[in-house]
Amino acid sequence: SMTEPKLIDLFSGAGGMTLGFVRAGFMPIAAAEKHPVYAKTYAANFGSHVFTGDIASHLTALRELRADVVVGGPPCQGFSNLNGNKVGDPRRALWQHFMDVVESSCCSMFLMENVPNLLTGTEGAEILAAAHVLGFHTASRVLLASAYGVPQNRRRAFILGSKLGVPAFPEASKRRMTVREAFHGIPAQPIVTEFIRSSESIPTTALHIARNPTAKSLARYRLIPPGGNRFDLARLAPQLTPACWLKKTQGGTDIFGRLEWDGPARCTIRTEFYKPEKGRYLHPVEDRPITHWEAARLQTFPDDFRWCGSKIDIAVQIGNAVPPLLAEALARAMKSRLTSRARLRTS
Repeated sequence: SMTEPKLIDLFSGAGGMTLGFVRAGFMPIAAAEKHPVYAKTYAANFGSHVFTGDIASHLTALRELRADVVVGGPPCQGFSNLNGNKVGDPRRALWQHFMDVVESSCCSMFLMENVPNLLTGTEGAEILAAAHVLGFHTASRVLLASAYGVPQNRRRAFILGSKLGVPAFPEASKRRMTVREAFHGIPAQPIVTEFIRSSESIPTTALHIARNPTAKSLARYRLIPPGGNRFDLARLAPQLTPACWLKKTQGGTDIFGRLEWDGPARCTIRTEFYKPEKGRYLHPVEDRPITHWEAARLQTFPDDFRWCGSKIDIAVQIGNAVPPLLAEALARAMKSRLTSRARLRTS
């Protein structure tokens, strides 16, 4: 029934997108995830309906499923500027598998997530053209997660497809969640000194992982004021600042940055959030990088979400996820379109 529209999540990762849709009243019936450990995380939270491994090897089974909505983020290495847009990159075709399932599932709507420059490249145009051939109206936009209550300035491209008239993105929420609110109830000091890789799955609260910084790192952390970054370090202690940073006076303003309590995180939680030299990942007041638990909170994962894999595996899953709160806002907008159409059909 349309009370619980059916959902397929492709390239699901840990299931950030699925979680948002479940909260909005969707029923996940299938997912596909290449990485076995990430698929285990998905299964620990949503059930065993996840196809593990290369999506191409599961297309026959996936094409037999029917769903109301198909969502997912085909890996963006093919069109991420980090990789120089290699022509002939075999991963470029992964979005075509996504559209295959969109077609075979007979879904009314789809949602694809990706890096912002997808929309400016030829690939974005090809995806929109493929959607139009299948009879979908589309809307595409780069969304800022903090505009939907996520405590983080994450920017991602979304393509929304609909057979129920021209789709519309949800209104931005008036409220901005702050880092202080996001970290509420998390102890100032990390409590997990030795990460124990569980054979099953562990809750987010077990991921308040302490690190052992060198004396030099600690001395650097102490010099960064709230909202500060590597430029403060260069100003206050050039002798502690890597030579390459002293020479590079432009760019990289988030490197060795410290978060501020009273706004959304002015950074994107990426897969190496535990390394301050990679971004604005120092705690607002403690002299340490944020922990996995704190990063999960900035991504709006709940404390009882279960995770599988090593410390690094889990960091990658947290960093790559669509924030569930953003997914939920999109899901609610899509669900109201689906249910209003269902009412029209029955009246």
